[in-house]
Amino acid sequence: MTEAFARGRWNALAWGWLLVVAALAVHQAGFWREARLDSDVMALLPGETDDALLRAANARLAGGATRQVVVLVGAEDWPRTQRAADAFIAALDDAGSPVTRLRGDDASLREALSLYEAHRRGLLTPAQRAQLEDPSTEALALARLFAPGTGGIGAWRDDPLGLWTAWWQARSGAAISPRDGLLAVRGEDRDWALVRLESRVAAFQLDGERHLQAALDAARAAAVAAAGTDVEMIAGGVPLHAEAAAVRARTEVGTIGLGSLLAVVGLVWLAFRSPRPILMVAVSLLVGTAAGLSVTALVFGQVHLLTLVFGASLVGVAEDYGIHWFASRQAQPGVPPRTMMRRLLPALSLALVTSALAYLALGIAPFPGLRQMAVFSAAGLAAAFLTVALWFPWLDGAAPRPSPFAEAVGRSLARWPRLSNRAPTWLAALALVAVIGTGLPRLSVNDDLRSLQSSPPALLAQEARLGRLLGLPSPAQFFVVEGHDAEQVREREEALVDRLADLSAGGHLGGWRAVSDWLPSAARQREDAARVQTIEGRVLARAAGLLGEAPPAARTDVAPALALDAWLAHPVSAPMRPLWLGSVDGRWGSVVLLEGLSPERLPALAQAAEGLPGVRWIDRSATISGVLAHYRHQMSLLLVAGYLAVALALWLRFGRRAWRAWLPTALAATLSLAMLGWLGVPLQLFGVLAQLLLLGVGIDYGIFLLEHRDDPASWLAVSLGAASTLLAFGLLALSATPALHSFGLALLLGIGIVWLITPCFRPAPRAAT
Repeated sequence: MTEAFARGRWNALAWGWLLVVAALAVHQAGFWREARLDSDVMALLPGETDDALLRAANARLAGGATRQVVVLVGAEDWPRTQRAADAFIAALDDAGSPVTRLRGDDASLREALSLYEAHRRGLLTPAQRAQLEDPSTEALALARLFAPGTGGIGAWRDDPLGLWTAWWQARSGAAISPRDGLLAVRGEDRDWALVRLESRVAAFQLDGERHLQAALDAARAAAVAAAGTDVEMIAGGVPLHAEAAAVRARTEVGTIGLGSLLAVVGLVWLAFRSPRPILMVAVSLLVGTAAGLSVTALVFGQVHLLTLVFGASLVGVAEDYGIHWFASRQAQPGVPPRTMMRRLLPALSLALVTSALAYLALGIAPFPGLRQMAVFSAAGLAAAFLTVALWFPWLDGAAPRPSPFAEAVGRSLARWPRLSNRAPTWLAALALVAVIGTGLPRLSVNDDLRSLQSSPPALLAQEARLGRLLGLPSPAQFFVVEGHDAEQVREREEALVDRLADLSAGGHLGGWRAVSDWLPSAARQREDAARVQTIEGRVLARAAGLLGEAPPAARTDVAPALALDAWLAHPVSAPMRPLWLGSVDGRWGSVVLLEGLSPERLPALAQAAEGLPGVRWIDRSATISGVLAHYRHQMSLLLVAGYLAVALALWLRFGRRAWRAWLPTALAATLSLAMLGWLGVPLQLFGVLAQLLLLGVGIDYGIFLLEHRDDPASWLAVSLGAASTLLAFGLLALSATPALHSFGLALLLGIGIVWLITPCFRPAPRAAT
């Protein structure tokens, strides 16, 4: 009666799990149609700060660049550059092109001139403001009256001090100028045409194909065909980096996932020589992967590509449950399937709990990408476990026949050395102490965010050339200016810009970009307009005397200051709008970007904000590197706490024998860190996270060998699981993404060591006890 009831309940749970798997299949079909995949590498970084204004600044800077691609097309002379640029643009004007052109022609320049013309007397650069203090200014203005190229006396009277043209050139940038309907740049002994493009697809919503780069390569080929083989193209922008990351991630998903799957299939075939174990283990892996993907998508709304890369290595862990089942069935074919599962459930359940907790520990750090990996892995392991526990006793009708490979692996346990009070044990202990004692002091720590850079070197080189030719600002270091209203923000920004002008004159800064350069505060506009009008009046009066004319009437009409709303509504403000934060939670703010930065100049720039109310220096690279260091330290403490908690759980289960399951993993973790020191690989946060995962995976081997002491079937399962896990994380160590490479290498070393030394900690054989 009891057996029949248990069988009925088991069948009901199996059918219930089938319904869940069917729901997963439906969700998977919808998920892949929508392709909700994210390739934003910033997802690996900490979440945004609690400061709403700084959060808005980061979002504005990122939003203004996530779709833009900047291209320079150049040749040795302008006519050929123009032909090449026209052909390049024509090749990208196709309706199916992944990019659209952002126009910046003479018409837009005329619109900008018309907006500023009425307010030009209130627009001065810091250099012009200093120039007006020079007593020789009036004499130089009069000299311009008789100089060639002034455009006649009428043009001179409109701008006798020559301020308007100089202000506009300073705003437009000396490097870029309109020419024949294009934006021209001169540099590196070449003429360049600047082409600004916008991706039709969000930068971090790509599908892993080279759409953008292929379109640019085709357009470059058209330019070369039109103007010659020495035509050069330099391209840069966030979409190109995101596409390169997506392409690499897709390749790695295929390589790591397929490599892990082939390794598992090969090992299972060698051990059991039957297609049934391969198919059933593959089903458990498929269900586990689908569950991890679906749960992650439901929790986070989308799935990061790096989560898929990391999840591909899950194959090497989730197959342990199925392999343990078939190894035990092969060793004891006469035991009924449900009885066998009841015997295995305590060890399998404890292994699931330790592994899942180790994966979930990855999600404690405030990194959205890592939290996705934690949820994906824990859900995938749980689903694979349930598939084995509920379906395998139902589907597995016959035990697999013994195979020579399985028998050879099982027999090897008897020949594996054990700890003893003999010379070999003491020699091995001394060798371990030597390796650890000399390797750990060599282990360095590197929390620098730049060490995680994984963009292709060629793309980074092109970005550097673009920065030199165009003077592009850095999005990683900037100033945030805040105030209680828009006017105060611009006034404080002007005080900052005055200091930046001094740094630029001293060679500490290449330039800057600030809203107040294009739209000064109303107070400064009025002050500058009054100063200019006074000096212009004196110059015009002296010119009239020189020309024998009557003195002109004093000007009393002062144009009103250019208003913020009018400027924001005009197309001329488009390039600067990302720098104006507006009102955020009752605080107004703006961003000042910097050009020509280098690491040695950053301290002087940080000091520029000292003593200026409402001005903050932001170094995102240094801030995020500091956060990485903080959480590396916190995770290290958590790792120690995890080892203590696992030791307690093992003691409750095994009593005084618990150290035999605990110590091998602790030794493997210490040895792997020492070997990283010998290899010169620095320890990062992701290396510490790998140690957390090693704790969950490595402890399993000790649990199985203690639960089933000297059992060849358990040793076969442990060996097959460890081998496939080694291959999975060994392939992860080949990833071009530095975070995944560091993670995989640490696990490759740790799991390999724990596999080799865990059997040495077995208790003495029962007959000799």
